[in-house]
Amino acid sequence: MNKSDITNTLDEFGTLLEIKGENPFKSRAFYNASRILATIPDDINRLVEEQEIQNIKGIGKSIASIIEELVSTGKSIEFENLKNEFPTGVFEMLKIPGIGPKKVSFLLYNLKIQSVEELESACKAGKLENAAGFGKKTQENILHGIEFLKKHSSRFLYNVAESSAAEILDILKKQKGVLRAEIAGSLRRRKETIGDIDILVSAQKKYISQLMDVFTSYSSVERFIGKGETKSSVMLKNGINCDLRIVHDNEFPFALNYFTGSKEHNVRLRSIAKDIGLSLNEYGFTIIDSKSKKSSKKNIPTCKTEKDIYKTLGLNYIEPELREDFGEIEASQHNKLPKLITLNDLQGTFHCHTTYSDGKNTLSEMALAAQNIGWKYLGIADHSKVAVYANGLDAKRVTQQLNEIDSLNAKLKNFYIFKGTEVDILPNGELDYSDKILSSFEFVVASVHSNFSLNEKEMTKRIIRALKNKYVTILGHLTGRLLLQREEYQLNKIDIINAAADYGKIIEINSHPMRLDLDWRLCKYAKEKGVKISINPDAHNIKGLNDVRYGVGIARKGWLEKQDVVNTLSVDKIRKLFNKSR
Repeated sequence: MNKSDITNTLDEFGTLLEIKGENPFKSRAFYNASRILATIPDDINRLVEEQEIQNIKGIGKSIASIIEELVSTGKSIEFENLKNEFPTGVFEMLKIPGIGPKKVSFLLYNLKIQSVEELESACKAGKLENAAGFGKKTQENILHGIEFLKKHSSRFLYNVAESSAAEILDILKKQKGVLRAEIAGSLRRRKETIGDIDILVSAQKKYISQLMDVFTSYSSVERFIGKGETKSSVMLKNGINCDLRIVHDNEFPFALNYFTGSKEHNVRLRSIAKDIGLSLNEYGFTIIDSKSKKSSKKNIPTCKTEKDIYKTLGLNYIEPELREDFGEIEASQHNKLPKLITLNDLQGTFHCHTTYSDGKNTLSEMALAAQNIGWKYLGIADHSKVAVYANGLDAKRVTQQLNEIDSLNAKLKNFYIFKGTEVDILPNGELDYSDKILSSFEFVVASVHSNFSLNEKEMTKRIIRALKNKYVTILGHLTGRLLLQREEYQLNKIDIINAAADYGKIIEINSHPMRLDLDWRLCKYAKEKGVKISINPDAHNIKGLNDVRYGVGIARKGWLEKQDVVNTLSVDKIRKLFNKSR
């Protein structure tokens, strides 16, 4: 098990204990251990080998023993025994938005409901209306949540799929006979959620069977679905289906292009090919005889790379992220494709949390981590006072933090910490801090964290009113969505982007893999309106700073270039931009 597997297991352990009704301190201990382990940069295998797990503050002897067992054997007997006490449907019920351990416990032990199907039937029969802690509105929300679960049950977060795919790709690349290997499908196009993983390999013929054996017997494989000469399908332990296709090397660029997609993009390419007398499929080009209208293999254009395919079709190369039939074909034909932003273009980032609110690392630790990445600055934006659940800062603690930032900046060389806040947008559109307090920050991220049920008109008005405040610099996670968990709240996104353009406000791409908000489909419109974007990690620990790479993927998918993103600017230019916005 890797560290992510172990932290997830510890979380599940705590959840099951909570459902069972065990001492809350016991379940909390597992939750805390999971969070602590996630923030430790050390290699988990080394910590176990050198018996250092038990020395980590917050991880007790018994949980340390479970972690050691997970690392050495891949499972915990105690955890497996606990899981066996529950019907399998319990774990599905926990995936329903708004259903937590306490509600599941009540459903299981009081109403004898053991699955999503039984819960749906109970709700439709009105059996939860008078149940303690539920009621008619909750019952309606559960039904909506079940529909949401059905809709997204076969989807996975980008980072989960990417991590799994990268591990398998790395193993395959090291095998004998492999000539080229790439990830394809929606993962290569950087879609925000992924249905399955597609891996493409070109290899010497004599090694193909061996490669298939390596793939189907990989340690992360739960079971194999099908195994053939050139294609095998497996289901990984995290539930993702993964396909491996092996082709001849001369077919590789065509297969990579075809299996990357999107389907709509491929249709457009085939149409263009047909117009110039070519037939295009996953195996290559063939020439269509205009008289017989049959394919011919004579004088076939040779393509060693994908770029050659686009060149043959009279197109400039289209990056994988853009292949959604979202105007990229026309832009390519007219030499108007964007020069997409890259991760190396970023000089820093904003919207980062510390131990002052609900972050796990101190100011100095976050600043050092940002320096180690190679950035020139970091923007701190801890929560405002109304966010009690996140240890939001009152006026006194704001002053304390700003003084500490000043002190650190006096010591730092070639690095700057920007003083900011993530202030709550209240239901009426006012901000959680007075203008006097807001004026003490260099930048202000304004975000909605409550009252998600407002109608579209009210929510839109709420956010636009906040944007009118001269101290607001950046609008945080525009739609409030949590991918695969919570739908976006009702709002008119176009009106809000227009307002941001009118008032000179920046909109963030929140790079957390569960948010990726602003949606890539809206990035292109924001760019057209002249709205600048900030790629922010919403980091709550030093590891979270690296989430900006997911945001860069969304920015690329949204046609953004270096000049569209503010955190590609230098410290001095950022200062001028922030001052100008006020």
